[in-house]
Amino acid sequence: MVSREQKRASVLHEKLQLLRSITKSHALSESSIIVDASKYIQELKHKVERLNEDITTTTTPQTNSNNKTSSWPQIEVETLEKGFLVNVYSERSCPGLLVSILQVLEDLGLNVLEARVSCTDTFRLQAFGGEDEEAMINAQVVTEAVFEAIKNWNESKEQG
Repeated sequence: MVSREQKRASVLHEKLQLLRSITKSHALSESSIIVDASKYIQELKHKVERLNEDITTTTTPQTNSNNKTSSWPQIEVETLEKGFLVNVYSERSCPGLLVSILQVLEDLGLNVLEARVSCTDTFRLQAFGGEDEEAMINAQVVTEAVFEAIKNWNESKEQG
């Protein structure tokens, strides 16, 4: 017959193993699993904070020379462990914008490792970039560089 203590220990062990798998921990001891879970929770909190900041600091529409508001592509940059995830979206087609954005990512020292692009009726770019070993770039720098590429693309489009 299994005692209450053994049953509780078994339930606790199962819950710790579940916590270990959810947090992708490789720890073996109970205390290490809990420490890894705590770190995982902190990482999730930071991601939520970054997402909330991104939501509140969305790119504001710019005005052209006729003082009409033009719909600018939305830019989102997420920092990953070794690189960035760059999302750019516009409700309209933007011929030539893809080349401008890819050029600025290359100039920053980001290697585009994978990208999904749609340029038919709308413009959508989702690119995963890894940074060079010596490059230390934050998400704000990437966002500003992509914004500058869009601005330069828009100016060249208006001139041409």
